[in-house]
Amino acid sequence: QVQLVESGGGLVQPGGSLRLSCAPIGFNWDRYAVGWFRQAPGKAREGVTCITTTGGDGITYYSDSVKGRFTLSSDSAKNFVSLQMTNLQFEDSAAYHCATLSRCDGPPDDLDMDHWGKGTLVIVSP
Repeated sequence: QVQLVESGGGLVQPGGSLRLSCAPIGFNWDRYAVGWFRQAPGKAREGVTCITTTGGDGITYYSDSVKGRFTLSSDSAKNFVSLQMTNLQFEDSAAYHCATLSRCDGPPDDLDMDHWGKGTLVIVSP
């Protein structure tokens, strides 16, 4: 079965940190960039960050809403990507999904998604 699997969500207090992970199951994602999207109830889906490891560059993009607080990285074999989230705020509460993309040269575009995970929930609350 071909899928992406996310993990690491949970409940955290404002100012806290969480680390999300995304891994491919059943396929090789070497030719893809990988992005994270989030969607809160009643809000539009937001492309938060992406990374491309083509040629080992590890080029990343971050939306203004998370820049300086979130860090996206991949392991050397690109077996998984990790999204380290720090100084989490209430507005970061959302379902976070990872997806494979054809590129990472700006805001992740959900029209560019190929594979899409079921998501992991992040709740920021006192």
